[in-house]
Amino acid sequence: MEDSQMTISIGDTAKELGVSVKTVRRWADSGKLRFERSPSGHRRFYLADIKRITPRDFNQLEDRVTINYARVSSSDQKEELTRQIQVLEAFSGANGWQFETIYDLGSGLNYNKKGLQKLLKRILQGDVGRLVLTHKDRLLRFVSELVFAMCEEYETEVVIMNKSTEETTFEQELVTDMIELITVFSARLYGSRSRKNKKLLDNVAKAVQEST
Repeated sequence: MEDSQMTISIGDTAKELGVSVKTVRRWADSGKLRFERSPSGHRRFYLADIKRITPRDFNQLEDRVTINYARVSSSDQKEELTRQIQVLEAFSGANGWQFETIYDLGSGLNYNKKGLQKLLKRILQGDVGRLVLTHKDRLLRFVSELVFAMCEEYETEVVIMNKSTEETTFEQELVTDMIELITVFSARLYGSRSRKNKKLLDNVAKAVQEST
């Protein structure tokens, strides 16, 4: 067999290139690496092609986008949203990353926000090479770790610019999120227009605000 037609396994290809098997599979699925199927159905990659790949070629192969994600809880925080977006875009630009920005206006307890759903879809499609946040809780209030685990599975790097929490903003938004959460459960229990519902919400709001 001529060297130009010699093929190697996906594992050996990953070792040759210094990347993971998942990365090789993703490049193959997108048509960036040529391969053939063995009689048993496994992918076999052409060694000559692998040997010709240069560092510059890596940049072309790994062309996944950086996504900046910004979020605030309510419409009266639009200035904060604008500030988040500006900080994220300045940071990504300074690092030389090709980026897109996705943002949401809604509670950190709401998993159905349009921007969040778009972000998750892009990650699952393998399009996102990097996710950038100003703070961890900009993503979701309580289950960010699940999304980060998804990012790890799909080889999406997560960059959190500020690991500390701005306490004033955190407390204000936590009050908003807690009231929203209790509103939902109270409305289901008592009915959205009942006196019990209104009294419960008023008492909870007062208690939460006094404790922060």
